[in-house]
Amino acid sequence: MEFYSKAGAGLSTRDIQRHVRIATLPDWCASIDKVLSHEGERGEIYCVWGSFRVHREMIRDGVRFSLPGCPNALQWTVTADGSGRCVIVHCTINRAEHDPDFVASIDQFVLDWKQGLESGPSRIRAACASAPGDEMPWFG
Repeated sequence: MEFYSKAGAGLSTRDIQRHVRIATLPDWCASIDKVLSHEGERGEIYCVWGSFRVHREMIRDGVRFSLPGCPNALQWTVTADGSGRCVIVHCTINRAEHDPDFVASIDQFVLDWKQGLESGPSRIRAACASAPGDEMPWFG
């Protein structure tokens, strides 16, 4: 199954790849309660479905997160649409059909990402103002 949302967020690919990290997932999505651990591109989160290992991967125009131990192979991408006006959230599971309550929880997960991304530009500006000169090579 696939789930989509378009967030009216003026985030560039660079913004997404730089600021949407495992350590900051609860800041972006209310369905992710906390980060239990993280080291680089791997970690563990506690979310609406319980505790899961999470992997982050930089992809063209954004990032992909996956829950490798999830029985539904849940993964999602956060990508800039190229116009500078919209960010796409695309979430998938490895089933064509599923329990309606679980589907509703994924719909809410994607909606929480949309809402978090739409409030993100002001959060990014504040973070950049407090950490000047934090320049690193980022994919994209």
